[in-house]
Amino acid sequence: MSDVYSGFDLQFIAGKWQKGNSNKLIQNINPYTQQEILQIPGASQADIDSVYQGALTAWQSWSRSSVEERKTCCTRLAEVVEQRREEIISWLVKEAGGTRLKARGEVTAVLGIIAEAATYPERIVNTQLKALEPNQQSWVYRQSLGVIAVISPWNYPFYLSMRSVITAIATGNTVVLKPSSDTPITGGLLLGKLLEEAGVPAGVMNVVVGSSSEIGDYFVEHDIPKLVSFTGSTKVGKHIGALAVGGRCIKRVALELGGNAPLVILDDADLDQAVDIAVMGRFLNQGQICMSTNRLIVDASIYDQFVEKLKIKVENLKVGDPSLEDTLVGPIINEQQIKSIHALIEQGKQDGARLIISGETQNNVIPPHVFIDVDPDTSLARNESFGPILPVIKAKDEAHAAILANASEYGLSSGVCTRDHERGIRFALGIDAGMTHINDITVMDHPNAPFGGEKNSGLGRFNGGWLLDEFTRTHWITIQEVPKQYPI
Repeated sequence: MSDVYSGFDLQFIAGKWQKGNSNKLIQNINPYTQQEILQIPGASQADIDSVYQGALTAWQSWSRSSVEERKTCCTRLAEVVEQRREEIISWLVKEAGGTRLKARGEVTAVLGIIAEAATYPERIVNTQLKALEPNQQSWVYRQSLGVIAVISPWNYPFYLSMRSVITAIATGNTVVLKPSSDTPITGGLLLGKLLEEAGVPAGVMNVVVGSSSEIGDYFVEHDIPKLVSFTGSTKVGKHIGALAVGGRCIKRVALELGGNAPLVILDDADLDQAVDIAVMGRFLNQGQICMSTNRLIVDASIYDQFVEKLKIKVENLKVGDPSLEDTLVGPIINEQQIKSIHALIEQGKQDGARLIISGETQNNVIPPHVFIDVDPDTSLARNESFGPILPVIKAKDEAHAAILANASEYGLSSGVCTRDHERGIRFALGIDAGMTHINDITVMDHPNAPFGGEKNSGLGRFNGGWLLDEFTRTHWITIQEVPKQYPI
């Protein structure tokens, strides 16, 4: 392994590290210490033209690469990530504000998605269909799409970027990655370094960092990319979808958007287990996860007992410096998010919810806030907080809990706690969401399982064969072996 990576103030375009041509600087800040990490000269629209052209040129050869070449790419990348595990974890703590617990889990998840991607080259197979006409062969060929544009968020930057990047590359596509300006290194430039070290050919992997106001729309509307993979807010996702479909060149989109995950505690649940599930599912990464438990729905018969246990558990959480091993709740990513969370807390008070746990914000760290007796029609229940706020809602019974669980514009993840597994499955199947976990946290993502949501939580599915379908195209080809006689 070479020395610790450096040169993160440059763009990665067609295999070369070069200065961005925008006059705008991207200021990279440690969210806990508020110290500047570095400044990055942003990419310009001219840089976007260059990077897409370079990726398209690289695709001409990479699309014809062998199964072994693509598998070797994945294998080498996994080796590099494993060798640099501690270096990556340190960056995730410093730049993304993730605790060491979260950062370790994120690197492990990346290794899992790389291992899954390594299986894709052999899973891209051509299929012969039954021919419906005499003397004819009918085939469906599966091919790479071309250049894939990836826009990734700041909350799980390393994993949520790699999830699309390595899948695209393993399926014969080339990639242009635009990470969040809050996490340009862990969400983008670090991946460029890793794939470069793994020996990926020049132009197959590209990273541009820039201001969304300058290059955001242009990045999506550009003629070259065939698919735009976006993970982020529903508001931005709708805008990207409109640009991708409504522009001069219609593009495919893969959109993984916001959530308002309910965790339902039924009357037969193990309360101690349910409390552990609720606390980890809400406060991991300060609640800055699309799958984070955004609402607790508790059966009235166990409500008071559950709330008392929940209060004790949350009061004992370690809050503060994300670099310490036992910290669960670290800093919020930026000032804009802090203002949004503070506003939601104040609105919750005004709406009459009882605040039983709170604390003052220090060093971007907002301590856990727990509201009980929350009205399901108020902002605390309906909005995605993306922060350490836990609203608790009382359900009259199981039927009422199901109604409350579905009372949202979102439908990403969900959970239910019950000792009766069959009851849990029946309840889960009644939730209008892409994922439901029984007796476990709502935050879960397996590389071989379909990840995605319903309603305003997005389009398409990540992982496994589902993402393989998204990132390739089918091409029907027939061969007429004996000339036909046409009625002309």
